Parts: sequence; C-alpha cells; structure tokens
Amino acid sequence: QVQVVESGGGLVQAGGSLRLSCAASGTSGSTFSIYSMGWYRQAPGKQRELVATIKNDGIRTYADSVKGRFTISRDNAKNTVYLQMNNLKPDDTARFYCYAGNYYDMRYWGKGTLVTVSS
Repeated sequence: QVQVVESGGGLVQAGGSLRLSCAASGTSGSTFSIYSMGWYRQAPGKQRELVATIKNDGIRTYADSVKGRFTISRDNAKNTVYLQMNNLKPDDTARFYCYAGNYYDMRYWGKGTLVTVSS
C-alpha cells in the first residue's frame, strides 16, 4: 500500500516563506512505480487546484499564480518532493495536498497540510 505524507505547513505572515515536504512510501516490492509527484491546494469554498508538478525527467509544471514564487523539487531516490514557497500571499491560504502518480496517472494522495498566510 502506497502512503503519501505531507509536512511543513503552518502559519506565516504575508511575504514570508514556507517549505513543504512530501514523502511517498510503500512502493518497494509493489507494482506501483512513481512517475510524477506534485502539489494541489484547496482553499475554503473553492475547488482543488494544481500548484506544481514534477516528473521523473525533471520537467516541472506550475500554476500561473505561483510562478516565480514557488519552486518544486524532488529527490527521486527518496520518493520525496518539496515545495519551496516564497513571498506568500493571503490568497495562498489553503490545504496543500501532495500526490504520487504513475505513468498512467494513477495517483495516491496525502491527507494534506494546512498553510495559513496572515496579512
């Protein structure tokens, strides 16, 4: 059973930074091979939206709203993905969810970590 666990959320003032981490475990000995990992977020009353993704080959995708402020990186050997968030804004307040996906886009999701940005 693949498990995905996020960490690093918290309360920060506008303009501040946070670094989220996400580790996927349980892939050894399973047929699930991680191809991409990434982050989505869901603010209160809104739909879940893409934040950033990264594939095995290093190709990254970012939402327009976070380009230039957020950076996604990955340690393939550790099945871990990071999200460095700089210049945070109150609009970034949301629960951030991490996923680990295979080549066919089957995904395992974490339970999320809460990021609150105060003005």
